Amino acid sequence: MRHGRTWAALALALVLGVAMTATPARIAHAAASTTAPAKAKRQALHQFTGVVTALDPTSITVEKTGKKPKTMVFTRHAEMNTQGGELEREVKVTVYYRDEGGKQVARKVVVKDGDDS
Repeated sequence: MRHGRTWAALALALVLGVAMTATPARIAHAAASTTAPAKAKRQALHQFTGVVTALDPTSITVEKTGKKPKTMVFTRHAEMNTQGGELEREVKVTVYYRDEGGKQVARKVVVKDGDDS
């Protein structure tokens, strides 16, 4: 019986010791590290390939056809980079973009050759 109380007291001391080491600074660090991957995911550069269907000075609309057709409208970033040719309607492109505040912002556009599939 005496050994049971001793083990219980040791277990209680261990639990309290661990709880005391969880300082507010460590808790804040743990919370920051769990939100960091979510923030990194939002800042990740995504890509979308399709044909340009509409083009204006502030946006680009690209349509993907096939089994799962999809149309996306991208806002042009002020420093958007275009490679591989002239950006115009009916050309195949790959748009590299970031999700910024719920909007897809095009950072780089690569124009594909007409013979690419």
